[in-house]
Amino acid sequence: MSKFEDVITLKVRQNLGQYAILTLEEINHFLSLCEYKTLKKGDFFSKESTICNEIGFVLSGIFRSYYYSSEEEEITYCFIFQEHFITAYSSFITQDRTQESIQAITDIEMLVISREAVAKLEQSSTNWLRFLKFLAEQEYIKLERRVFMLQKEKAETRYKDLIENKPQFLQHIPLHYLASYLGVTQRHLSRLRKEIT
Repeated sequence: MSKFEDVITLKVRQNLGQYAILTLEEINHFLSLCEYKTLKKGDFFSKESTICNEIGFVLSGIFRSYYYSSEEEEITYCFIFQEHFITAYSSFITQDRTQESIQAITDIEMLVISREAVAKLEQSSTNWLRFLKFLAEQEYIKLERRVFMLQKEKAETRYKDLIENKPQFLQHIPLHYLASYLGVTQRHLSRLRKEIT
């Protein structure tokens, strides 16, 4: 195994091991089923109207997920940073065509595992069932929090929440994507930044 592979293996073992659900053997089994991939900035992990059959684990780089409104306006739904899993979740589960696109906004290094391989993991261990349930619960909590934030809070509160809880967004995400994510115009976001800083 090369030093590069050692680094990837260590990173994944540390990330999955922190939840105290999977054994080292189970994590190694996961690694054996994964494929290493790179994407260039602007490339897609998943595109609207396709069926998503993979889950990715981001080793480095940033993705954004977006969809189009009824007025054909591009709406940024979420950002995915390194050491997080990524998929078009509803499409992955239902095998229906997805409404979202997942695009690299930086160069990406990632591990990818197929839907069939995930099914093998589920059959191999109850720990994997527990772990996948845990991931689904965490995603639901994040989604609920985001919906409440968009529907209940003013733009100023949403921006302050980013400063306090997701400073990496402000450091690494282009302004026009941030504005879309917050549900404001780029001009409004520029004004908020001046007022708050």
